[in-house]
Amino acid sequence: MAFEAREYSLSCELRAHEDDVRGICICDGFGIATSSRDRTVRYWTPDPEKKHSYVLCKTLVGHSSFVGRLAWIRPCERFPDGGIVSGGMDALVLLWDLSTGVAVETMKGHKLQVTGVLVDDNEDIISTSIDCTIRRWRKGCEVELWEPHKVAIQAIVRLSSGDLVTGSSDSTIKLWKGQNCQHTFVGHTDTVRDLAVIPDLGILSASHDSSVRLWALTGEVLMEMMGHSSLVYCVDAHSSGLVASGSEDCSLKIWKDGACVQSIEHPGCVWDAKFLENGDVVTACSDGVVRIWTLHGDRIANPLEREAYALELSHYKSSRKKVGGLKLSDLPGLEALKIPGMTNGQTKVIREGDNGVAYSWNAKEYKWDKIGEVVDGPGDENNRPILGGIQYDYVFDVDIGDGEPVRKLPYNRGDNPYEVADKWLLKENLPLSYRQQIVEFILQNTGQRDFSLDTSFRDPYTGSSAYIPGETSFSIGTMAKPTYKHIPKKGMLIFETAQFDGILKKITEFNLALSAEMEHNALSLSDPELSRFSAIVNILKDTAHYHSSTFADVDFIILFKVLKSWPVSVIFPVIDILRMLIIHPDGASRLLKHIEQGNDVLLVILKRTTADPTHAGNLLTLTRAITNLFKHSFFSQWLHLHCSEILDTLSNCRPSFNKNVHFAYSTLVLNYSVLLIGMKDAKGQGQILSAALEIAEDQSLDVDSKFRALVAVGSLMLEGVVKSIALAFDVQSIAKEAKASKDAKIAEVMKFRFPLLLFFPCTVD
Repeated sequence: MAFEAREYSLSCELRAHEDDVRGICICDGFGIATSSRDRTVRYWTPDPEKKHSYVLCKTLVGHSSFVGRLAWIRPCERFPDGGIVSGGMDALVLLWDLSTGVAVETMKGHKLQVTGVLVDDNEDIISTSIDCTIRRWRKGCEVELWEPHKVAIQAIVRLSSGDLVTGSSDSTIKLWKGQNCQHTFVGHTDTVRDLAVIPDLGILSASHDSSVRLWALTGEVLMEMMGHSSLVYCVDAHSSGLVASGSEDCSLKIWKDGACVQSIEHPGCVWDAKFLENGDVVTACSDGVVRIWTLHGDRIANPLEREAYALELSHYKSSRKKVGGLKLSDLPGLEALKIPGMTNGQTKVIREGDNGVAYSWNAKEYKWDKIGEVVDGPGDENNRPILGGIQYDYVFDVDIGDGEPVRKLPYNRGDNPYEVADKWLLKENLPLSYRQQIVEFILQNTGQRDFSLDTSFRDPYTGSSAYIPGETSFSIGTMAKPTYKHIPKKGMLIFETAQFDGILKKITEFNLALSAEMEHNALSLSDPELSRFSAIVNILKDTAHYHSSTFADVDFIILFKVLKSWPVSVIFPVIDILRMLIIHPDGASRLLKHIEQGNDVLLVILKRTTADPTHAGNLLTLTRAITNLFKHSFFSQWLHLHCSEILDTLSNCRPSFNKNVHFAYSTLVLNYSVLLIGMKDAKGQGQILSAALEIAEDQSLDVDSKFRALVAVGSLMLEGVVKSIALAFDVQSIAKEAKASKDAKIAEVMKFRFPLLLFFPCTVD
């Protein structure tokens, strides 16, 4: 295909999304679908009045969290206008009919964020997830499942042969024929984030190691494209031989024969990039805008539109540019020179356009003398150390101890040392509790002794591992961990108060109503049976004798009878009795004995109370009852065994939650974070992280529920083993929102430099 222009220029912008645009799907010649962190999928069709632009045709609403990967279904009898498949952080796969804009199938099964979707020739939908699985769906039902990688799967593509190729956080690519691995491609040094097929040639891969690679199907590396300075999120190829890639470094790069022929700056990171058939490139940016770039002269945006984009880009770069370690946007303008200096020789840095310029106060002549432009970076550029093909101002050796190899810590003057420390600890999978020691090491070894430390987060430490002047390496193997007010969470939270008189009144009222109905008369309790509830309550009220009081066997027989046989709409006060009984030592041990004997009433009521239609009273008492199980360590095995079932079932009911149920669910998630951190269960922690983030980003929730969810996330990031998959979640955006919160409880968590702030330079201020 021949192109008129040598370089890509802006063609048009598609504006409607309210947050980061995360995914793009080219729908043949019919339109473009885009997904976003605003939880929507939007479908754009060619503008009949402006041939090189598009108009919004449909907004698809159904996901409860951000939407990522998309797939296209061509128009057919079932979908006259075509269909879209979407996967989201809510672990759902949705199938949309573009004729109506309605989701006609909801596929539930994944435990964590869906990272890939595609449609095969048989119209089966195939999806991948951070839960390490591939699932095949047929008519909305799961028909196949396997676990091809031991860690998160990030991407999947299908070859013309029908074989599948997957990319993973384990840094490998695997070629699959059915469920049999034909080849494992090894070469990347970090997560493989995206894949693309070049017919009759091979596979393109984009990686967090900042590279793009071209592979033969035999696993041989045919080409490596280096040029990005940060994580590469996406890659695509065109029949002309051009390759496009997008990165955290806020650029779209165009490659030809392995060489970068153009780099297009964006006002945010580029989450996705796709070629149109005509060679135009569509980009998805974290500023919420979809942009189309063209080589065709007749499709270039008009001068005013291009000038507006250049101004927007300039403002974005200015807001991020640093001079002398300061953000350019924070510097005063020329009007500051109207204020006289205090002493002769006083210096002041002023913002002039896109530069910072230093001035010195001349007391004799009573004016500011211009010194010159302020630049960052020490010494000769050519003498700066190189790590991973990138030049830095400093590269330090860090000794982890315990026989581990020495790690390299890169740093540039002007970078935020806290962000650098967070990024490095995450990359090296080390505890974020070491961040303060690393920050102080950086500051002292780069001569930044006047840097203002965040003392609200800092805890004093002493010992042999402290910094010793003159050294250029240090050990963190024996450093004492600082402590924080809220994280990591220690101990369990339970619900231990009850209105016993009201509970007994409700049980008596419901029993009387059942006895009066012919249909349910046989289910009602006799007077002796009903009196046992009063006996149970009397024992539960007498907390001073919990160490010696016991229940009768008949108490559990009657309790289980009611929970299993009464109409589900009237069992909530009985579940509340069970909740309080769980707190009692004898009650809890007797309940466990019944469970071990196969009489698991907890799973029975979990299934009964979460079936449609749900009742808020049941959801509240059930969630509180399960939460109270965490009081006793002997329930840990049961809670661990049924973690996925409990979370999946309750999460599906979240649309029916009221404020009290949301709070109980957040408490349950927080308790699970404590349990699974102690068990070092990586997969379980990943599911809890996903559940907690879903709560934290829900703008409709009360402060208390979000606070407990953020504490769970903070605990997992600080002491858990989820740091290696944190980049795959939308942690940075949620942290950014939480940091900006005006709610006192949320701000209290954030003022300790909550470890979610993982330094994403193009998406977090």
